[in-house]
Amino acid sequence: MDSVNNGFGSARMTGSMEGATGGTLPPGLTEEEAEELRVELTKVEDEIQTLRQVLAAKERHAGDIKRQLGISPLNEIKQNISKGWQDVQSSNAYLTASATLDDISQSDAYKKTQETLSQAGQVTSAALSSMGAAISERIGTMRSSPSFRSFEDRVGSLRVTCLSYLCLL
Repeated sequence: MDSVNNGFGSARMTGSMEGATGGTLPPGLTEEEAEELRVELTKVEDEIQTLRQVLAAKERHAGDIKRQLGISPLNEIKQNISKGWQDVQSSNAYLTASATLDDISQSDAYKKTQETLSQAGQVTSAALSSMGAAISERIGTMRSSPSFRSFEDRVGSLRVTCLSYLCLL
């Protein structure tokens, strides 16, 4: 489990403390006090390591229990998202914003704007429909014209010539 402590073992810390001070003690610290602090640091680091090991064991045990209960990581994510959304919906900021939007949607300005945009959408839709019908009619007229038929005949004969040429290759 040395990888769990990320290289901050007690021997390493003590050695780095001595190296950092160049073998000298900080002002006002006796050799005995420094030794007591080193011993205490070693004990604290050992306790931290033990706690990490216990935590890792508890996490594994919790994972085993979840598997036995059929709780998948995806289910946990869904539950967390659902809980988060419920928290957002009950937050003061959300409730205030929701009330403000309700007030806005009930205002005369909003209703007038909505009506105007609706009318503009209907007019635009009608205009585009008319334009589409006019273009379709114009293309139909063009296709029946003698110049278009002549062009179509030329393209058709060119296509036949090209296909014949490709077959010879």
